[in-house]
Parts: sequence; C-alpha cells; structure tokens
Amino acid sequence: MHYPLFVSRAVWSLFLTLGYSGLHAAAGKNWPTYLGDKSASHYSTLAQITPENVPQLEVAWTWHAGDARSDSSQIQCNPLVIDGVVYATTPQLKLAALEAATGKELWRFEPFEPNGVNRGLAYWTEGDERRILFGAGQWLQAVDAKTGRLIESFGDHGRVDLSEGLGRDVRGLAIQANTPGVIFRNLIIMGMRVGEGPAPAAPGHIRAYDVRTGKLVWRFNTIPQPGEPGYETWPADAWQRTGGVNAWAGMTVDEERGLLFCPIGSATFDFWGGDRVGNNLYADCLLVLDAATGKHVWHFQFTHHDLWDRDPPAPPNLVTIHRDGREIPAVAQITKSGHVWVFQRETGEPLFPVEEVIVPSSDLAGEVASRTQPLPLKPAAFTRQLFTAEEITNRTPEAHRAVLERFSRLRAHTKFAPPSREGTIIFPGYDGGAEWGGAAVDPKGILYVNENEMAWVLSMIETGGGASLGQQVFLQNCTGCHGADRKGNAAANIPSLVDIKQRLNRAQILEVITKGRAVMPAWGFLSDQHRTAVVDYLTGEVEPSAPEQHGGWVTYQPDLQKSTFAPPPYTHTGYNRFLDPDGYPAVKPPWGTLNAIDLNTGEYLWRVTLGEYPELMARGLAPTGTENYGGPLVTAGGLVFIGASKDGMFRAFDQRTGRELWRMKLPAGGYASPATYEVDGRQYVVIACGGGKMGTKSGDAYVAFALPKPAQ
Repeated sequence: MHYPLFVSRAVWSLFLTLGYSGLHAAAGKNWPTYLGDKSASHYSTLAQITPENVPQLEVAWTWHAGDARSDSSQIQCNPLVIDGVVYATTPQLKLAALEAATGKELWRFEPFEPNGVNRGLAYWTEGDERRILFGAGQWLQAVDAKTGRLIESFGDHGRVDLSEGLGRDVRGLAIQANTPGVIFRNLIIMGMRVGEGPAPAAPGHIRAYDVRTGKLVWRFNTIPQPGEPGYETWPADAWQRTGGVNAWAGMTVDEERGLLFCPIGSATFDFWGGDRVGNNLYADCLLVLDAATGKHVWHFQFTHHDLWDRDPPAPPNLVTIHRDGREIPAVAQITKSGHVWVFQRETGEPLFPVEEVIVPSSDLAGEVASRTQPLPLKPAAFTRQLFTAEEITNRTPEAHRAVLERFSRLRAHTKFAPPSREGTIIFPGYDGGAEWGGAAVDPKGILYVNENEMAWVLSMIETGGGASLGQQVFLQNCTGCHGADRKGNAAANIPSLVDIKQRLNRAQILEVITKGRAVMPAWGFLSDQHRTAVVDYLTGEVEPSAPEQHGGWVTYQPDLQKSTFAPPPYTHTGYNRFLDPDGYPAVKPPWGTLNAIDLNTGEYLWRVTLGEYPELMARGLAPTGTENYGGPLVTAGGLVFIGASKDGMFRAFDQRTGRELWRMKLPAGGYASPATYEVDGRQYVVIACGGGKMGTKSGDAYVAFALPKPAQ
C-alpha cells in the first residue's frame, strides 16, 4: 500500500534537516556512533545524494578483509566514520581502520580469534585522546584510534573480561559482546549475548565501566536479587541459577535527560519455563535506567513469562511525537512480533492504547504460561499475525499440497500458542517481524522498518531416558542449531554433523566443542567426561536412540563450582523454518517488506516488498520480497538505503513514496546496516558485504558508493 506525503521535495528536505534540532546531534559529515547517533535514528543530515541523482551512484571503493570463512562467516558491522577514517570489523572479528575516501587500510588490530559476530563499535574522545571500544567474544577492549594498539591503562592491559563481576561463577559459559556498548559521559555501558538454550547460561546484568580505567562503576541486576523490585516475579532462587535477561540488541541514550533505554532479552530456557514460574521481570522489557547510576526509572514488559523467544531485537528509537500542537519526547521499540510500541520517554506512559488479551495455556509438564499478554492497538502490526489455511503458499499446486499436509499435523496457530510436542507455528518467526538491524526514524517522526514474513516450527521433545550420556548432552546443548537429527540447517549455514568424522578427527571435534568456532560458542562449562561423551555420540561410537523414546534424565551436572543447575525435562528440535519442498517460505508473499509509519498518528504511509527471487520473476511472478537481515539508513536528501535482502542487492527508495529508485548487486549479501559520511565535499554510503546468512555465500568486503566526481 502507498500513501505518499504530499509535500515538495525542497520542503521535505528542509524539515528533515532543521527538524532534528533539540533531540540529538544527528550524523552528518561523520557517522560517529553505532546506528548514527545515540538515539539510534539511522539518520543523517547529508543531502548531496537525492532521488533525482541517486541513479548515478557508482562504486567509489571496495576493501577486502581477506579473512572470510567459506559459507560460515559473516560481517554484521555498522562501521563508524570519524574525520576521514572508517573503523570496521572483519569476518574473523579483527578491527581495521580505512581511509574513508579510498578504502586504503591504515592499520589492523588482531590480538586473538574469538568466536561470534560483531555489529559495531563505540567511540570516545577527550582532548587529543581517541578510543575505540571494541567488543569481541567475552572481551571489551580499548584500542587507540590513531595507532590500532591496545590502551594498556584500560582494564587488564587493554581488556576487560565480561565474564567477571556478574555476581556468580559463570566460567565456561557463553558470553559475547556482539553489539557495541553505549557511551554516556565517561562511562561505557555494556550489554552482552549469553546462552538461551536448556544448558546453563550466564545472567545478562547491565554494567557500566569507566571508559578510562575499565573499572566497574555500576551494575543493574536484570534478574532481581532478594530485596530488589521484581524479585517476587521469579522463584526464590532464580537469581542464583537462571540465565539470559540480557541487553544483547544494544541500547539507546538520552544524554539531555540522562536516561538509558535497554531492550532486555528473554530468560533461559527460551521455550520451557517450568523452573522460572512467574512473569520474570525484567525479561522482555524496555527497561529505563538512570545512565549515571544504573538506578531503575521505569519499565514495560512486552511478553510475560516468555516461551517463544520474543525478546525485543534492536535498540529503541528516540523520537519527538507531534500531537495537538505539542511536542512529546517519546521512545519507540520495534519487536519480533511485528509491533511498534511508543511511550512517553520520561514516564513510560503508552502513547497509543494497549490491551491485555487472554492467551492459551500450556500442556507441557511443569509449565505455567501467563494467562494474558499485552498488545498495542496502534500502530497496526507491520507483519501478519496469524498463519491460517488461507495463508498457505499457492506458488505451485504441489507446494500448496505439501505445506497443507504438514500444516494439518501441527497445532492450530493462534496468537501466543504455547510450545508443544506436535509442533507450534511461530509466526512472525524467531527473527521477526523486526530483527537486529533495527528501524530508522526521521526528524518528523516517520519510522522506517524492514521485516520478515517467515513462519518457523517449534517442536518440543522429552530428554533423557534410554539416551546415552553423550546424546543427552547433545540434546541439551546442540539441538537448537544442529537439530535432534544432527542434520544442521542449510538455510542458516549450520553444517550437518551426521558425517562430521569425515571432516574432523576426534581431537578436532573436541577442540571445537571446547573453544567454539565462528558463530558457535564454546562449551567449556562441560566436564571432560561430558565433552568426550558428545564426541563418542557424534562419531558413532555410541548408538543413538530415537528422540521420541526419551523419558527422564540421567542426571548430570555441568562442570561449574556449586552449580544448582538441573537439566529441564524438554528441549526443542532446532530452529526450523517452515518451507515448501522447493525451499521457499510456506506462506503466501510478501516474504519481506519495507514500511514507513507515521508515529505521530500511528498510520502507515507506504509499504513495499523488499527483495526478490530472480527465478520466480523469470516465471512471471510479481516481486515477493525475501527474508532480510540488517537495517535501513535515512538521509535528509530524501532517501532510504538498505541492503538486507537475500538477493544480495543494495537499494535506495524514495522516502516519501517508497518507490525503488536505484539498486546494485553486492559482492556478497549486505546483512548489516549501512552508514553515510562526507569527505572533501563528497557524500559516501558504505555497507558491509559479509553474506553467510540464509544459505548465501560468505564475503569479506566493505563497499562504498558515491556520485561521480565532477569533470576537471
């Protein structure tokens, strides 16, 4: 649907350039902060590239990092650009500085090889000192922006170990600083990614460190401890054993008001909460803290007692809402479920109506699902909410029949249908709706968000019984990615383990389990006995039993001191997209869209498909859109730039109408948010081309685009 804004191009550009005053310093010549500025606007005041001249964009430079892993690495980094230098990370999490006008490499920092991904960097300066705060693996590192060397006075010779200072022993558990922290005055405030499966996981407490020394200044316990507000929403001992509840998606800062906005993740285990009965504050919340002290200001919980991995996926956007001649400071949070929640920034008052709806109960043993869940009544969801028989693909008669046959065997889809043995449809899927790329917002309060229309199937199985020790450990720790059948997930570039001994010997398998590799976390918390048992199971030295035969657990404890962890009675069979036999989504198109929503009124301005399948276009099908990862960039020139789509294109859309104006094929998928900057009077737009998602090839490039230089 298209509802163009009927204003002249000149007036629109003036609004976007001047209307930003009074909120935050928007990105302009530089792109100094993750996602543009501390309000996470994805917005730039640069206006050299316009709808009229954007078709002339050409490649200005391409830089190859040279360290991609074949079909198993990614680059998700939104780079910083400061005073003519691009700061970016590589597939193997090395930090590089590039000349912004040419792409020439200036220096590279590569002290070790952590696993995981990196989505961006933080920058701090005072006087002549310039620091890049760089998260990789479990480490926060301070790097001299001029030389690329660690700053020895920060932490332990330049690094802070994020596994320390969490209030309990988390040695060996998965911790990754995948999204950059935020700078507030002389603090670097950090969230982190932690485990989400049935295995033990670290708690996701939010911590602020002195940006000069690396010393801990404050900590907010996201899993409340005795005497803290919210403690009553958990079992009494949950703070000692439960994990997750972490700000993995990044945070936003209102520097004027001193407020920190934290989108908080779900509690572990994602899909069974019988050991965490209650609403589980502050999981699945927008949590607002005093940025200087870490004190609670307000919160809103989007999902009570989450059983669907419905944590908010991106930093919220700070925006000014215009109503009845008033300006209201607001914050907007997008969600995986395809909703936009809008609150008064200082008080947390919803700016559109909210209702609590009654939802189904669970039939899994021990589970106590919440009786109600909140939903916003406006804006309307930007993703379909129900997968009914009418939504089954009609791409071909054969595809329709195959999907219908499987659909009929799954639990009927309703909103908040709980996890089940027969299979529950998750729609929108685990990756949204909205995803970690986030939304952009312009100074007039228009929000631009890309989304996925992919259904997934969640199937629960009992664990233990006649299974060997190695199979039990595998089911508890590995099925989420590799599946209970060990066949992996080609669409997510996760390899099959069925034939692993043809690729790796026992020692190599053990090393991967212990230390991790690429996006796989280390499982160092397992004892030698349990890691060896998994290797036995994977190499076929112990015969597996069928998953449906599992009964109760043969109890074992991870190798953690004083561990109170007990394995849950259920696990899931993996993160499985609901696809037709040819690998296309099981639902009718669109499969991915880009949307413009007026947050002042809650109304949509336009909605267009994002991405296409050339082979389907060749058969005469209209553009379907594709699954997509990475966010948009909005400029005062009147454009929305975005990669993200599975077809590997980089596109520019008219900001007023949603009409596609330009596209170019990237060397690998641009599954990251782009940035824009200016050098010597020339505007550039740069995007990481790391590929490696949705079954696409991996890449190692950053590509910058600009208008042709004027003739001499």
